[in-house]
Amino acid sequence: MSEVTIKINKTTLFVVGGLLVGLAIGYVWGGLGNGPSLIAKNPGNNVIQNQPSGNTDSLTEPTPGITVSADDHIRGAKNPKVLLVEYSDFQCPYCQRFHPTMVQILANYPNDVATVYRHFPLSFHQNAQISAEASECAGEQNKFWELSDLMFEKGQSDGTGLNKADLKQYAKDLGLNTSKFNDCLDTNKMKDKVAKDYSSGTAAGISGTPGTIMIAPDGTQRLISGAVPYDQIKSLIDSVL
Repeated sequence: MSEVTIKINKTTLFVVGGLLVGLAIGYVWGGLGNGPSLIAKNPGNNVIQNQPSGNTDSLTEPTPGITVSADDHIRGAKNPKVLLVEYSDFQCPYCQRFHPTMVQILANYPNDVATVYRHFPLSFHQNAQISAEASECAGEQNKFWELSDLMFEKGQSDGTGLNKADLKQYAKDLGLNTSKFNDCLDTNKMKDKVAKDYSSGTAAGISGTPGTIMIAPDGTQRLISGAVPYDQIKSLIDSVL
């Protein structure tokens, strides 16, 4: 869950589905709290490309669109003008490189930007799934972001630092109820929750990590493929604020 209080209710967060002609697919996302209503449009050529880690050269327009809810892990501005929905993998080396960029963005845009973290564990990363589940187990104790940040700091692209024993130690270090955390992890309690994130990513056209969908104040969505440098994301955000 979010480190900040984000006011979300059932009536302000919804999607209106509709079939349009050609490539345009519209949806409505009611803003967080008193934030703006974001009406997504066909991104056209608004695609930021970088070397992705998931064996893809590009990302395509998300279909049927991104829906953010109170169940998402959100941090940053309480009433954001820009929303960054990131699909990521804790073992992915590009995600590990990109994570500090996202943290820096939040630090430099405290009143304008919020990020949403969603799981997209790649099958060829042996510890991606278990670490994703671990973050959700920590989330049960309101420590999702703390464990996520720690896994990005400690984890390596070969899976070192992300095996089950490591994850249980991190939970202990963070002061979690280890009995509850360990039971959650050992029983794969959060498997379906991780799978739900992954499915929403594939439905949105995500095929590599990190894959980030930026929703601007006017609802325009732009796809950011790969570990794009801070200056490039900053420029993109500044262009819509």
